[in-house]
Amino acid sequence: MYVIDEKQEAIDIQAKYDALLASCKAMFNLTEEQEKDIYRAFVLAQKAHAGTRRKSGEPYIFHPLAVAQIAVSEVGLGPIAVICALLHDVVEDTDISLDELRTIFGDRVAVIVDGVTKIDDAILLQQTDSKQAENYRKILLSMCDDAYVIFLKLCDRLHNMRTLGSMKDTKKLAISSETQYLYIPLAHRLGLYSIKTELEELVMRYTNPEKYNEIAALINASSGIKEKLDDCIYRPIEKMLIANGYNYSLKTRVKSVYSCWKKMERKGVKFEEIYDLYAMRIILDVPPAAEKSECFKVYSLITSVFPPDPTRFRDWITTPKTNGYESLQTTVMTPLGQWVEIQIRTRRMDLIAEKGMAAHFLYKEAHPEEHLESSPVEIWLQQIRSTLENTEKSALDLVEEFKETLYTKEIYLFTPKGEMKKLPAHSTVLDFAFAIHSKLGLHCIGAKVNGKVQPINYTLRAGEQVQVLTSPKIRPTEEWLTQARTTRAKESIKDYLRSERKGYREEGQQRLESFMNQLHLDCNATTIGQIKRFFGIPSETDLYFQLAMGTIGLHDIEHCFGRGNDDGHNVYFMGDFNSLFVKNSTSIRHKNLQQQATQHSFLLDEEYEKYATQPAPCCNPVPGDHVVGIVDDGKIMVHRTNCRVAMNEMANHENHIVRARWRTGERVSLMSGIAFTAIDRQGLLTDLTRIITDQMNLNMRAITLEAVEGIVRGIVMLYVLDLDNLNNLIKNLEAIDGIQEIRRL
Repeated sequence: MYVIDEKQEAIDIQAKYDALLASCKAMFNLTEEQEKDIYRAFVLAQKAHAGTRRKSGEPYIFHPLAVAQIAVSEVGLGPIAVICALLHDVVEDTDISLDELRTIFGDRVAVIVDGVTKIDDAILLQQTDSKQAENYRKILLSMCDDAYVIFLKLCDRLHNMRTLGSMKDTKKLAISSETQYLYIPLAHRLGLYSIKTELEELVMRYTNPEKYNEIAALINASSGIKEKLDDCIYRPIEKMLIANGYNYSLKTRVKSVYSCWKKMERKGVKFEEIYDLYAMRIILDVPPAAEKSECFKVYSLITSVFPPDPTRFRDWITTPKTNGYESLQTTVMTPLGQWVEIQIRTRRMDLIAEKGMAAHFLYKEAHPEEHLESSPVEIWLQQIRSTLENTEKSALDLVEEFKETLYTKEIYLFTPKGEMKKLPAHSTVLDFAFAIHSKLGLHCIGAKVNGKVQPINYTLRAGEQVQVLTSPKIRPTEEWLTQARTTRAKESIKDYLRSERKGYREEGQQRLESFMNQLHLDCNATTIGQIKRFFGIPSETDLYFQLAMGTIGLHDIEHCFGRGNDDGHNVYFMGDFNSLFVKNSTSIRHKNLQQQATQHSFLLDEEYEKYATQPAPCCNPVPGDHVVGIVDDGKIMVHRTNCRVAMNEMANHENHIVRARWRTGERVSLMSGIAFTAIDRQGLLTDLTRIITDQMNLNMRAITLEAVEGIVRGIVMLYVLDLDNLNNLIKNLEAIDGIQEIRRL
């Protein structure tokens, strides 16, 4: 618990400021005027936040000082960023206005501080919108004006996550969900990998604490292996580099808890099967002209002694990632029988790898006299501006579209003249056409790919040469949206369709008003928003077009508001369970999958006790799981705290979060699911059902198996009492002969 001591706090505040100034001087050649501006910002922030404390009890000024320190030391931002970091909360939390900041520090500081300031609560948003999503959109639009906005937001978020322990549980989940939803993808896209990794670790610690602690313990238990690796690979490589006259530095790391968990989930492997748990980074000090050749020479030296895995070689030097990342990566086998990932790069490349897009951006900022080309971050920001400025879409839809671009892998393609084009993996001919020019895309009928004619929905592969074919008679149709993958292509198609549909707006409006009058309902922003959500329609223009075309009629509007016969609606499938049953056109009604939990199974905050509660079918929580309640259409759905659906909802609607706990002593049977992979053999199903029904006395709801080339994949939906019951089941099933992997859904 924090103990308030104002005299000591004054000493600590001054010490933190002195450390910040020392970091600035070590990183930059501060002018006298810059140092004065930093001091003025510090004094102004200290006075503005005087008497205000964080939830931990610490003086609030500790936070802006810490954010400024992160900006300098961990991202490499300059004096302007330090000033803005010190002032980033004064407009939002105190009486100081943007105009006052503009008068003292100039336009740029005011613009950046405004960009990181949240939308005021007084701003009225439509009930169909999300205040958080509007804030995300505002931040992202401000980021397009000045990249410092998003760099500072990431610094701010990192410090908030580091100090999240003093917040109440619902706030921890809300902030963690926001971080997972937007800030981690942004850090990835900007190449700020160290910040991304730490944020991932912190989010997992709060949303999935049991699994975090379990994997952290496994990593700690394996520490002895790292010491053995020092002798059998790290030191031999050092001797090799010295013998060949290299100036170098070596860094080693153990894979993060979150990265281990993701690999275990994605690959379906156990912790012991993670082959790149250990990694080594070789950083060479070589002239710029010799970077590529020297990196390959070192690669050759290492692989001549340690056998590499040929499937794990990556050459990011010849073709750098979009965020500027350059490195050679390989995975080699050590004498211990342990795989080790090795990254080979130069000091320049390492700076870019550590600072990401910020490295390019900051170099250009520091050298305006060189008239350098646009940095990768500036090019990227130019590309996303048009998407974010679209006023036809809700903030939620815009942010979701933006997020889709953040993790996309890329491929290299060639025009008939040999010009190289970079597109997201899985792009189609249509995407390529729009990437060259929108007019080319609007009239595209196909392409010659490596000399062979292909349709517009052909998925391109890396290295192919593409010649777009067009016809003046061709125009985009609704179907094109399913054949395009890139945001640019989809937006161009939607813009065309939207312009075509605007002529139907008045007719569609009249039909909707007529339907609503017949149902005795108001035709306002709230009801229109409900209709859009019900039918999954992104904009009012599209809604009115479908009404005018007769695609949506009175009967459909009745269903939207629960006035019609409910047959044909409320079909619900669970995760992987869904994909297997959809193939066979099997439908299972949500009401038939109701779990045997009652209103009294959960403890809620007093103000929510009147609400009906229900375990969420998307994540199937059972007693023992950490849970959270989400207000949903007049009831409270109880999710696991690490449920993706819940985290997205918490990220966009903080006011929907309700603290929930299991009521002790309550024995309820709840549906859960397990997925498994096994070697196909006679009697496998008998052994499986014997353990579930005879040995553990559990009730199965559904089971599906699929055998392909001797491998069986299956899903079992069943009722369990609690988390221990489920874990014991998994442990018992793992002992069945032939079971290769088993996990909870």
